[in-house]
Amino acid sequence: MLKLYGYWRSSAAYRVRIALNLKGLAYQQVPVHLVKDGGQQHGADYRALNPQGLLPLLVDEENGGVRIAQSLAIIEYLEEIFPVPALLPADPAERAQVRALALHIACDVHPLNNLRVLQYLSSELGASDEAKNAWYRHWVGLGLAAVEEGLAAFDGRLSLGERPGYLEACLIPQLYNARRFNCDLAAYPRILALAARCEPLQAFQQAAPEVQPDAQ
Repeated sequence: MLKLYGYWRSSAAYRVRIALNLKGLAYQQVPVHLVKDGGQQHGADYRALNPQGLLPLLVDEENGGVRIAQSLAIIEYLEEIFPVPALLPADPAERAQVRALALHIACDVHPLNNLRVLQYLSSELGASDEAKNAWYRHWVGLGLAAVEEGLAAFDGRLSLGERPGYLEACLIPQLYNARRFNCDLAAYPRILALAARCEPLQAFQQAAPEVQPDAQ
């Protein structure tokens, strides 16, 4: 039994849901509300499971109850424990390209725009909603521009040729957030073409925030 602690609109949890679905793995969801009660991820019960106090967290009860934090570490773990179907290319150079783009999204773009950063801008620095949204669009714009250029190496293919995998699991949630904040996406035709191929697929539709059991 795989147990995933997450929040319906968490980009990082969204990535892991896509990866689990692409691999056809059954899992139990345990909602942790990022805003209610001051943020349930800060509560003692959850911090006892994950001292980082962040989402998502994967618990693999069939492997001694091992707990894995951080979305990319979780996806890498799934890739090693359940190697078929693969989420990464077999070729080392292509695999490195996929990882580089995924890491750019997860480590360079998303952290500047996640909930705790936006909350800090408002509560501690007094940023207005307008200034906060400008911050968001600035960093997302820079990040997506770099991804757009990086996708040129795939020559119109998905990261696994005709199949989505690790890269798409990271990119689609970031694109979802960009749309939430009304970012202008016209400058990213490769990203939009990739999304148009992925978003209708069952693995992505079932992972979408609005259909999660804790969606509000």
